[in-house]
Amino acid sequence: MHHLPELITDLALILVTAAITTLIFKKIKQPLVLGYIIAGLLVGPNIKLFPTISEYKNISTWAELGVIILLFSLGLEFSFKKLIKVGGASSITAVFQIVVMLFVGYFAGHLMGWSQMNCFFLGAMLSISSTTIIIRAFEELDVKNKKYASVVFGALIVEDLVAIVLMVLLTTVAVSQQFAGMEMLYSILKLIFFLILWFAGGIYFIPTFLKKSRKLMTDETMLLVALGLCLTMVILADQAGFSPALGAFIMGSILAETTEAEHVEHLIKPIKDLFGAVFFVSVGMMIDPGVLVEYAYPIGILTLVTIFGKAIASTIGALISGQPLKQSVQTGMSLAQIGEFSFIIATLGLSLKVISPFLYPIIVAVSAITTFTTPYLIKYSGSFYGLIERNASPKFLRVIENYGTDTQSIVVLSDWNIFLKSYAINMLLNIVLLIAFGLLSALYIYPFIQEHVINGFNGSVTGIVISFILTVPFLWALTMKQIAPAEYQRLWDNEKKGRSPLILLGVVRLLVGLLSVGFLLSFYLDTALATIISLIVFAVFFFLFSKRLQFLYDRMEKRFLVNFNERDEANDYKAKITPWDAHIIEFKVSPLSPVIGKTLEEMAIREAYGVNIIMIEREYVTLPLPSRTERIYPGDIISVVGSDEQLLKLKEIIACELTADEIETYTLIKNDLVLKNVIVDKDTPLLNRAIKESGIREKRALVVGVERNGERILNPPSTLYFEEGDIVWIAGGSKVIKELF
Repeated sequence: MHHLPELITDLALILVTAAITTLIFKKIKQPLVLGYIIAGLLVGPNIKLFPTISEYKNISTWAELGVIILLFSLGLEFSFKKLIKVGGASSITAVFQIVVMLFVGYFAGHLMGWSQMNCFFLGAMLSISSTTIIIRAFEELDVKNKKYASVVFGALIVEDLVAIVLMVLLTTVAVSQQFAGMEMLYSILKLIFFLILWFAGGIYFIPTFLKKSRKLMTDETMLLVALGLCLTMVILADQAGFSPALGAFIMGSILAETTEAEHVEHLIKPIKDLFGAVFFVSVGMMIDPGVLVEYAYPIGILTLVTIFGKAIASTIGALISGQPLKQSVQTGMSLAQIGEFSFIIATLGLSLKVISPFLYPIIVAVSAITTFTTPYLIKYSGSFYGLIERNASPKFLRVIENYGTDTQSIVVLSDWNIFLKSYAINMLLNIVLLIAFGLLSALYIYPFIQEHVINGFNGSVTGIVISFILTVPFLWALTMKQIAPAEYQRLWDNEKKGRSPLILLGVVRLLVGLLSVGFLLSFYLDTALATIISLIVFAVFFFLFSKRLQFLYDRMEKRFLVNFNERDEANDYKAKITPWDAHIIEFKVSPLSPVIGKTLEEMAIREAYGVNIIMIEREYVTLPLPSRTERIYPGDIISVVGSDEQLLKLKEIIACELTADEIETYTLIKNDLVLKNVIVDKDTPLLNRAIKESGIREKRALVVGVERNGERILNPPSTLYFEEGDIVWIAGGSKVIKELF
């Protein structure tokens, strides 16, 4: 008899159990993540009433793959461009909340007598809210169109990135077993270096590759390409000394900038669901009910710390950013939970063997409890604000309102601001690319040349030439490229007595470029000689080929910007045309909507609802600022500007769906649908009556054909009269047809 591998039997047990528990949780309208955790608890080694898995090591490998796919999917939803557009409100809210919870979590663990490493990881686990749970709760409560929801989503984007940074820093602390300042600084600089390098390279090459191969791409090949890119970046991240999950997240965020992002997200969803389920089930396997009982007191404390700490910290952060009190309270109460990133951080701590085993089930328990409380906190956040408003002093409310108004009116767009921002981006990006290509040449290309092609002095000269060819465009951009030329010229003209900062910044660029050349040449020649050669090469080459280098770099820069902006170029204007308390929401026009076929003028949207349609997107065309004669069709995605209340009213007619009762009625009819023929005789109530007068259609039945004197009439007109001897073919429910005849 053939021996079945234990991995297959374990997976069968996991998936069957997970399917049953998630069906139950779906029925009781609870998050499926909790169902997976319960499934893991049931098939894990700590519950003996049910069959348990045999090879946990194999499942652990699958679970690690689940983390990679999960982080890849989060990256697809993340997008660095979204981070840039998040704005100050979300960034300040997220960063303030994370900093507060890092300290609160650390001191909570310290007060309970836990080790320093447990406290570090606890603070990190309590600081990151759950994107999955919040999005699910917003969808169920139908509050995604609320103004504060945009602040929450922006904060979640920032938190995702900070979570990645925290994982790198925690790994550094775990390896060194101490909070070493220089090692932390090195880890941060290393992370920044690789993030810039991977993102710049990814945006430059990957969208171009996808565009050129679009005609060859089927769903199958696109899925293979996406997963291949994901796992390649996982390997690169691992080789660079980072967590594999970081590589998956970065590749997801790079693909999120391409026009294929939604396509990849759609293709990857079944795989994410499968491996994500295995991961969350593996989380449940590590829960020991005995530990939960033993640590019931810490679980209760940490649950309260999470709910109240995150709600208060997020509310204060939103207030500091200038949000109104109501939106701040709603934002704070929405972010008061922990989820998938907490599990991932806990898994990291266990894999590094630096946290105690009891901490994992405690965090899972806290996550489970706060997941249950999240919908209620969101639902009653408005009522809680009303309570605050009724009991707070008018002076306090007036101070908060004035602060928010003053903060939101501050817009700093000075020439110095724009110039310094462009200067910093130019310096940082080109220094990273210079170092990257220089190290590539010195550590890989040069040794290969010395060993297999030319050795000695000639090999060194060859290495210098190759290194210079690879780095010269970025060296030119670092030292010679015009930065924000319009702002620079205004600053130069308007500050004739204060030009020294501009001159100093120009000198700094030249010195950095000179040092970069010396750094590159030092791999091949001694330092003194490298310095002399660098001066000569730097001056002569740039003098002779400056225009060609500018042309080359401009082409590279243009290609990068086209790739970077391609996906949402049509939407760039949205942020500029949203006044005051209004915001933009996209609605997909339902096939049931009464506005289908009407022009914008006939709909009278502005007059009836006080909103404006600023764009209509169809499958093959985008219509920005559509004219009044433009018609609405099923499936159109319309972008509308308005307030919360106005948009909610409009949604009822634009995105209307069948009610639960209608769905049930139609389902019953569909399942009971039959096609029957009836012969019209003198006793039939149809005799000498027109189809439209027979009442057949009103009873949810349909005349699809009439056979008369050997002639067949398909889909007869409603004005046709039934005659004796007609054979009438009727589609409808069997019960309805029985009642009719």
